Amino acid sequence: MGITVTPTGEACGAYIGGVDLTQPLSDEQIEEIRQAWGEHHVIIFRDQQLSDDDLERVSASFGDLAIDPFVKSLPGREHMIAIQREADETAAIFAEIWHADWTFKSNPPFATCLYSIEIPPVGGDTLFANQVLALEEMPEELRSRLEGQLAIHSAKMGYSKKGSYGDKYKSKSMEVVASDEALEQETHPFILKHPVSGKESIYGSAIAYIIGVSDMPQKEAMSLIMELQRWQVQEQFVYAHKWEKDMLVMWDNRSVLHKATGGYEGYRRELHRTTISEKDGRPFSLS
Repeated sequence: MGITVTPTGEACGAYIGGVDLTQPLSDEQIEEIRQAWGEHHVIIFRDQQLSDDDLERVSASFGDLAIDPFVKSLPGREHMIAIQREADETAAIFAEIWHADWTFKSNPPFATCLYSIEIPPVGGDTLFANQVLALEEMPEELRSRLEGQLAIHSAKMGYSKKGSYGDKYKSKSMEVVASDEALEQETHPFILKHPVSGKESIYGSAIAYIIGVSDMPQKEAMSLIMELQRWQVQEQFVYAHKWEKDMLVMWDNRSVLHKATGGYEGYRRELHRTTISEKDGRPFSLS
């Protein structure tokens, strides 16, 4: 019996059933999941009691595990971090801005996996913005200004020593390692074609990592970038995911943006995260 795919009925996302992730995935299951993932962008597995070993094994079924450049890994788990917040934490909520993971790298992870360990009774939704849909509904005038353009990406606004998570960021829940490496820049096209679905999407976000446009004056570039930002995260493109314990969510950074939310003050929250790059060091699939 094959897997089942049940769309959320929202802007993106589907629940995947008929698979036990505590057991090794067959080649057929991996391909079925990959196809559903390409179509729905965010896939959700309920009631999966996974160990950290299981999470790494499942993630590695789809590519190579990547190492977070700025957040300290879990002890003995160089490819895994804990997204956690203690009940009495007062620092800003981690990743409460729209972004796709690590777009500042030359070979960013194409996917992210997040598994729930401890979930508060209220709040803490993760928002996903469907960038295939946002591009499909984009006004032609805006799209024409993006076609063929390269966005300049950098982690400096977040992870440089003067960034949001830099030397002044004090958290008892997560250890961020700010670095001058965050000042480096990479370019990626604004519009890319997904290698599985063949659909085009918008890649990246201004609020997090896009800081300019190649060969465009900065004032003009920032005007274009902010106009794009306002368009791509409109309510009709957004799915608000509500977490349950023992839930694995996997999303495709090539076709969605995501954002953390709060609303669970006084409660502890912990999830474990892996990221996946293309196998064998192949370049990030941008076309």
